[in-house]
Amino acid sequence: MDLVQALVVGGGGTLGAAVLEQLLARRAFGPLRVLVTQDFHASAAGLEPLVVGDAFALPPGCAELAVVVFDRERHANGRDAAFVRPAPEQLPALAAALQRAGVRDLLVVLPHAAASLPQALRAGLASLDEQAVAALGFERVVLLRSAQPPAEARSRGLQRVADLVLAQLRLMTPQHQQPVRATKVAQLAAALACQLGAAPAGTRVMAPEVVWQAAQMEDPRALVQAWLAGRALPPLATTRMRM
Repeated sequence: MDLVQALVVGGGGTLGAAVLEQLLARRAFGPLRVLVTQDFHASAAGLEPLVVGDAFALPPGCAELAVVVFDRERHANGRDAAFVRPAPEQLPALAAALQRAGVRDLLVVLPHAAASLPQALRAGLASLDEQAVAALGFERVVLLRSAQPPAEARSRGLQRVADLVLAQLRLMTPQHQQPVRATKVAQLAAALACQLGAAPAGTRVMAPEVVWQAAQMEDPRALVQAWLAGRALPPLATTRMRM
């Protein structure tokens, strides 16, 4: 089987690092490039840093598949700081740059919170930015819409009381709308990346409910295959709830 040339944008942070790890473990990409602002020694076999001064100035033919990860900011060590960190508002311009560079298939992990989206938009294009990306002419686009927990902060005084109230309200949020662990989102993203090239052309949005269902599985590949093909999703084989 021919290896796919893949590029990751947003390889730093908890989620970005997990996505890189999962993609490398699949051994389906050759090379697997990651966009960085400064060169560093990649200790992982098969990982190739691609140094750019501007995330929108990409060399032609750098990848067939691009995975763009939006991650919440964390305290970065020197290696994390080297990775290009895209901002959500840059999505249309970044996607256009990827398309100009020859990328055919695009997988985007979006930072939308499930509860902030109307039910009618959970599996559809929710913003003008997403519509602009869908209109660029990629063969296949998948928008992976996953809930994100809030940024970590130290609570004091009245804020601590408010946080306790919010924590109680969170228990009332349906399980299928609650955030899932970064490792499970990364596992799902890697499964999508591996199977996307064989899927029918078009733009797809994976709603948070489907992301949650995939997170309950030890291996989401069967779900991904069915979802990409437009078939009924496999039933859950376990009732254990992961968060």
